[in-house]
Amino acid sequence: MKQLLKIGLFFLIIMNFSKIQAQEQKTAFDHNFTHVVYFWLKNPDSAQDRNAFLKSLKNFMQKSEYAQTKFIGEPAGTSREVVDGSFTYSLILSFPSKEIQDKYQAEPAHVKFVEESQHLWEKVVVYDSVGI
Repeated sequence: MKQLLKIGLFFLIIMNFSKIQAQEQKTAFDHNFTHVVYFWLKNPDSAQDRNAFLKSLKNFMQKSEYAQTKFIGEPAGTSREVVDGSFTYSLILSFPSKEIQDKYQAEPAHVKFVEESQHLWEKVVVYDSVGI
C-alpha cells in the first residue's frame, strides 16, 4: 500500500511539474503596444481560400521576429448587440514598443504575408493601442 502511495505521489509531482513548465513557456502579453487586425475574406465560405490564408498567416507568425504575443482567432459565435462577429479572422499581437512594431511592419515575413494574401481579403481593419 505504501508503495502505491509513493508511486501516486511521484506521478502527481511529475504532472504538476509538466504543467508549470508548459505555463512558463508561454509568451507573456506585452502591455506596451497592441496591434489588433480583423480580416474579412472575399470568399469566406471557400475552404481553399481559408486554408491558403491561414497557411500564409501561420507561416508569417512563425517567422516574425518582433511580435511577442501571437493570437489568431475567428468569431466566437457570441450574440450580443455590441459584438461584431462579421470578420473571418482576427490577429492580436503585442510589442514592447511602437518602435518595435514599426520594425515589424517592414520585416520580410510581414511583407511576404501581405503580398501572398492580400488578394484573399476584401477588408482589413487595424486597431493599434498603447498601454496606460
